Amino acid sequence: MNPKKIILCPNPSRDYGMRATRAADTILQEMGFETVVCSPFREVRPGLFADYQVRPLLQEIQNASLLVTFGGDGTILHLAKLAALHKIPVLGINMGGLGFIAELEATQLEALYRLRNWDLKIERRMMLDVSVFRDGRQVYTNMGLNDAVIREGPISHVIHLKVFSDGRHLTDIAGDGVIVSTPTGSTAYSLSAGGPVVEPVTQSLILCPICIHNMRFSSYVLSPEHTLWVELERNGHKPVFLFVDESRAFALLSGDRVTVRRSRHSIELVRLTEKSFCEIFAQKMLPAEVT
Repeated sequence: MNPKKIILCPNPSRDYGMRATRAADTILQEMGFETVVCSPFREVRPGLFADYQVRPLLQEIQNASLLVTFGGDGTILHLAKLAALHKIPVLGINMGGLGFIAELEATQLEALYRLRNWDLKIERRMMLDVSVFRDGRQVYTNMGLNDAVIREGPISHVIHLKVFSDGRHLTDIAGDGVIVSTPTGSTAYSLSAGGPVVEPVTQSLILCPICIHNMRFSSYVLSPEHTLWVELERNGHKPVFLFVDESRAFALLSGDRVTVRRSRHSIELVRLTEKSFCEIFAQKMLPAEVT
């Protein structure tokens, strides 16, 4: 029996009937790994995970060697902070849409046999530490793999932001908001807002405005050594919110300061294929050639 324990984390809204989870479980147990199934979310309704006995994730992760997710990139984002804090590598099985972070598609489960000798190829991705200060007091903190987004509320309106880098004024933004992303997050919201595509293993901070009024300013790619902060000004009682990796919205007030810096924690992603980021990007984003 292989002494290593592997946690299977399926998103039941993606892996219907646990079909991919069951197939992966069979392969991993065939190689002698101990496997347990944990929910990536708090809700565990009877029958949601078929006939699997779902174990508590916080308990099982203490002595696990690998976390395998079944879902879209959102499932990985939801678990990224926990995995980074426990220094446990993540292998993503994509059952969602584009799936830039996930390593395998659901049709590629045979690649799991490459785990047999545990000669793992690890790709480390930087993460962000995000905090909110109000009247000099920290009122919010979080960690993200993709991005920190400050944007207007459900009623569309222009918001005014001042951006600083290491305490020095960088730019003013009047528009729908701003995105501070990692290279991993450059292919997410930042890309749809017109930001650059950045190879995910690099170390940088990407600052991308959302629907800005000043069209001369597009975006910045900055050194990860900088600490960025964004201040809200002249927004009155208009709703403005902070989202970290699509997390629950945190309501911001005029005068709040949002700080974003590279985290000392990083996430470890397991790579089982030889495809480069450029190949993956071209395959998932560019239209097929017409023949």
